Amino acid sequence: MARALPPQIDGTPAREAAEALAARCDTAYEAFAKAAQMHPDLPFLCVPPREGRAYHPDGFEVTYGDALAKVQSRIDRLRAAGYGAGHRVALMLDNRPEHIFTQLALYALQATQVPVNPDYLDHELTYLLEHSEADLAFGLPHNIDQLQRVAGKLGVAAVLETDPLPQASSAPHPRGTGRQAEAALIYTSGTTGRPKGCVIDHEYHFAVGLAYARLGGRLALQLRADRIFVPLPVFHVNAGINTLTALILTGNCLILPDRFHPASWWQDIVTTRATAMHYLGIIPPILLKRDSEPAEEQHTLRFGLGAGLEPRIHQEFEDRFGVPMVEVWGMTETGRFLGDCIEPRRIHTRAFGTATPDLDARVVDEAGAPVPPGTEGELVVRAHGPDPRQGFFREYLKNPDATAEAWRSGWFHTGDVVVQEPDGMLHFVERRKNIIRRSGENISAAEVGNALIGHPAVEAVAVIGVTDEMRDEEVMACILPKPGTPRDADTARAIFDSARELVAYYKLPGWAAFVDDLPRTGTQKVRKGLIFPDVDDPRSAPGVVDLRDLKKRSKA
Repeated sequence: MARALPPQIDGTPAREAAEALAARCDTAYEAFAKAAQMHPDLPFLCVPPREGRAYHPDGFEVTYGDALAKVQSRIDRLRAAGYGAGHRVALMLDNRPEHIFTQLALYALQATQVPVNPDYLDHELTYLLEHSEADLAFGLPHNIDQLQRVAGKLGVAAVLETDPLPQASSAPHPRGTGRQAEAALIYTSGTTGRPKGCVIDHEYHFAVGLAYARLGGRLALQLRADRIFVPLPVFHVNAGINTLTALILTGNCLILPDRFHPASWWQDIVTTRATAMHYLGIIPPILLKRDSEPAEEQHTLRFGLGAGLEPRIHQEFEDRFGVPMVEVWGMTETGRFLGDCIEPRRIHTRAFGTATPDLDARVVDEAGAPVPPGTEGELVVRAHGPDPRQGFFREYLKNPDATAEAWRSGWFHTGDVVVQEPDGMLHFVERRKNIIRRSGENISAAEVGNALIGHPAVEAVAVIGVTDEMRDEEVMACILPKPGTPRDADTARAIFDSARELVAYYKLPGWAAFVDDLPRTGTQKVRKGLIFPDVDDPRSAPGVVDLRDLKKRSKA
């Protein structure tokens, strides 16, 4: 028997409170500090218990007032060491509360947080620290050796978050003021291999926080009563900027597990008293495959927010667990997001919402002209009003050409192929950009290809994304081998192993296909859509080697 969905609530009080607080503040830190003054005893941040974890194994919860004191102590330490406006600080602090406290302290000083993916290999970490021109890096006991080894070669001080701070090597130098002050550098995979640094300011924080508070429908927030469980890394904008800011503006609590734990998912939801959850496409099918347990009947979740939930299991998930799962669309660059949150939701499709009063959206052809409803085209978006870039990322750091290309014709080009219904509802089709989306991570096909091409058995290679029932997409390497090379599993594994030291584990190919040809355009670009012209699912092509069991987390 299908479990009933919870009733919808009126999000007006939370929305109005968020708008009022945002109107009084110039920085995200100022909003947090005012929120702490208004309701110091309300919960701000919660960590579920996890036996054996290196931090807070019994769980952790801190109020707004106590969190403000922790942030203030970090402000004082940073300021005393000479850090201030314009300094950039790399944070390799995993999903620990220390990341949030340090992030807010940097915001108070109008300094910049540069979150670091903890799975980065040495050369990836080198690029981030060098490209961002980091002034300081914070690490943890389990990663400080790598951080100091890499940072030391670049002349960047790297210390434990609890260590005495070295003096800043330069004076503060503001990178904008007020809402236009630089707040974060978020690195997202680029189509040409190297990650691009998205410059995020405080205006972005307020724009996305208000967007969340204003969406309404199934995503309506309560005022000072919600607790949102977000099993996503803080080096992505979802947890560390978008949700955090929305919860600060509405006086609510962020629940931050270290990662997704299927076995304890429902118990963690119940223990932390979560009222909403976020998800990646990989999470619902895993939970559906698990045996029933009492905790799944005891939760009080009002909604789930995420992307990549397969339409074929959407209804099944809601029927079993009684949670309306709202599909949304957004990007690091856009901040604001769209959601299919108004009933009746179109859960048997890949619908993700319509344009909002804050965010214009249209579907265009390759020339940038709008296409009729029902026609596939690229999704382009812009802020509503006189400034199309208001609330978006400011620029790609040190890459004005890529910034201009993304914003051609006054619209941000997402690279996503969509279809729009006559009533404005948008449906996801595929990604046009050379990006593979695996378990919430953006993977550059070019970067993976560059890591594989150096193997002596590889004549040429094209990297594509293939469907994965658990992870949205998986990486496939289409390899044109050199003459005489055996086309077998041993060769595929040898090529895989050769790339282990070049890219993080999750970027490595989960599948390898040996091909006779890589069709190309007149300008010698590989026509990836023609590599398997007569095969619906490349994974089923003859001779494809499954390498997924080799993809294990490791460190350089």
